[in-house]
Amino acid sequence: MDLTRTFTSLGIALGIGLLIGMQRERAHSRRAGARTFPLIALLGGVCALLAETFGVWVVVAGFAGVIAAIVVSNVNTMKEPDHDVGTTTEFAMLVTYALGALAVVGMHEVALAVGGVVLVLLHVKEPLHALVGRLGEKDVKAIVQFALISLVVLPVLPDRTFGPFDVLNPHKIWIVVVLVVAIGLVAYIAQKLFGERRGAIVGGLFGGLVSSTATTASISRLAKGAPSIGLHVLIVTIASAMAFPRQLVEIAVVAPDQFATFAPPLVFTCLVLLLSVGLVWRSTSMDDVRIPEPKNPSELRPAILFGLIFAVVLLGVAVANHYFGDRGLYVVATLAGLTDVDAITLSAARLAEEGRLDPTTGWKAVLLASLMNLAFKLGIAGVLGGRNMLKRTALAFSPAFATGAVLLAVW
Repeated sequence: MDLTRTFTSLGIALGIGLLIGMQRERAHSRRAGARTFPLIALLGGVCALLAETFGVWVVVAGFAGVIAAIVVSNVNTMKEPDHDVGTTTEFAMLVTYALGALAVVGMHEVALAVGGVVLVLLHVKEPLHALVGRLGEKDVKAIVQFALISLVVLPVLPDRTFGPFDVLNPHKIWIVVVLVVAIGLVAYIAQKLFGERRGAIVGGLFGGLVSSTATTASISRLAKGAPSIGLHVLIVTIASAMAFPRQLVEIAVVAPDQFATFAPPLVFTCLVLLLSVGLVWRSTSMDDVRIPEPKNPSELRPAILFGLIFAVVLLGVAVANHYFGDRGLYVVATLAGLTDVDAITLSAARLAEEGRLDPTTGWKAVLLASLMNLAFKLGIAGVLGGRNMLKRTALAFSPAFATGAVLLAVW
């Protein structure tokens, strides 16, 4: 037996128990606190040590002992008139026992990570309850639908390639669907929590994460006939800038080895667009403007539609690159950018990660699609918001267009 490793493992178990116990003590738990939880964790660790000699039933017996102690404690406290009927502390005790055993069997990282999650869940009781209370039926439905998309559909899809050019992998295609929906869902819930009327910065940030194109259309309609459109232009510019961080997250997930190649041009263009945000901000009144309520980003039909679009773009990129080289790929990127940049970003990044596309060609295609998407949103602003909206938005977008063009030419 390695005594150093054994005592290290028991020390980790003790530390986890102490942290959870102190939190329960601060929460005024009457069942267990700063002494009981460390003892439970050590019990789990010692039982795991004994199991190496006497078998796994020692761990089972120790777990049964913790359950018995919880039952006896609850029976005694039920006689009190103001007893607590919650079960959080009881389940925390069971998890603490398991974490003590987990630390001793050598899974230190797992035990520490799970212990940290338990500590956070115990500590954020009030904020978590407040969050749940502010979510409506439609919001809960969105979360359930995301669980269906990610936890039910994803595991059953085959993880192998099909079709021409051997690039269509149902499992990997659906992973990017889950990624895009997850980003949208987080932004959707966060935006809902700010209420019906939001400041420009909040509306632009979360609107851009959900859909910068949809935000541009919504805000441009409000700008039509408005006496002052500075705030509308500000929101559209912020939303457009936030599309770039969204792309960077997508690239980091699907193509981590190519991130250093794809990211710099997008970061430069984003920083220039953020400079425009600052200039518009300084010249704009900060009165609130009503942001239309966002749509549910977890609806199955749009998710499936995006998966199909991504597959078509993925195949289109492979075909264009094979038969026409860079020029064909740039045509695909231009057309894809007129509607959505996620599909071409994920397609080009994944093909570059797999070695099927030159990384330089890939980032140029993504940047070109981003610039075309900016041009598309500029057109939306002009059509829906009028000539003044078009002029002001074009002035805000112009530095980003110039930066992107220079990067495509000389980078």
